[in-house]
Amino acid sequence: TEARRQGSDHARVTVRTGPEAATEVAGSLGAAGTVVNGITGSVGLGPTLAALRSGARLALANKESLVVGGPLVRQAQVRPGQVVPVDSEHSAIAQALLAGRHETGMTAPVVTGTSEVRRLVLTASGGPFRGRSRSELADVTPEQALAHPTWAMGPVVTVNSATLVNKGLELIEAHLLFDVPVRDITVVVHPQSVVHSMVEFRDGSTIAQASPPDMRLPIALGLTWPARPRPVVPPCAWDSPTAWTFEPLDEEVFPAVRLAREAAAASPTHPAVLNAANEQCVAAFLAGRLPYLAVPETVRAVLAAHTPPGTGEDLTLDTVLEVEAWARAHADELITAGR
Repeated sequence: TEARRQGSDHARVTVRTGPEAATEVAGSLGAAGTVVNGITGSVGLGPTLAALRSGARLALANKESLVVGGPLVRQAQVRPGQVVPVDSEHSAIAQALLAGRHETGMTAPVVTGTSEVRRLVLTASGGPFRGRSRSELADVTPEQALAHPTWAMGPVVTVNSATLVNKGLELIEAHLLFDVPVRDITVVVHPQSVVHSMVEFRDGSTIAQASPPDMRLPIALGLTWPARPRPVVPPCAWDSPTAWTFEPLDEEVFPAVRLAREAAAASPTHPAVLNAANEQCVAAFLAGRLPYLAVPETVRAVLAAHTPPGTGEDLTLDTVLEVEAWARAHADELITAGR
């Protein structure tokens, strides 16, 4: 309509619908394009693979793509540095890595296998239940879990932040994105959410990326990387009194990060099981059919029951989808049995 108003008869818009529409669009841009994948959940895997295979640069905010199909995503990449992370934590790590040499992983523009990195430090706000004991979480309601102290997000991501499953998924994502072993990725609680993550180099230096908690910055960087865009958000007010704190993660109260480490070490398909089972548990929790503390316990039980179908080398999209379907069904069985 606007094109006709301005006198043009040539502007045409194609509308694609259906379950494969996002995948079709993501694979249509080619090497000159940039695809931003901000889909929530494992349904983002198809568009991620299509974008990479087309040669497009992928600004990735859909962490489940990597968690569910890490080997497939790695195989789909056609050139170094094709993936630009948009999650604030992984964007922070990518920025900090520029201070040293890290020529490995999906984001590296040059891949030689050389790295000066000692470890990655993922920061977590701690969510709405930071500092509480396990007994204090027994009667948590969905409304309480959705009251995040820092970020405004969708219900699934917000509940994942309350259980710290989100941080576990981010740990797996960092492991795959930057090719750093899970044993060399540490999670610390930083309630102010200003330091978005850090890289510790082998000489003892730690490089941190700090900015106000505003997703516009990592999104903008995802579109212009490696160049920095014009001012996007106000910077930190360095001339005003402020304080940042860092605390160890209580893995007894929040076991999700440990579950993620174990899943990443177990097999290429265990992370997909973790993600699928958790999605079913979160839906059940929000519907009042599963207690808060039962979410990670149910996920743990599904992981324990999983038998990997093969190795990462022979993994296919169909196999991943079958694993996910099994994990969802088994989680639903456990949820129903526990009612």
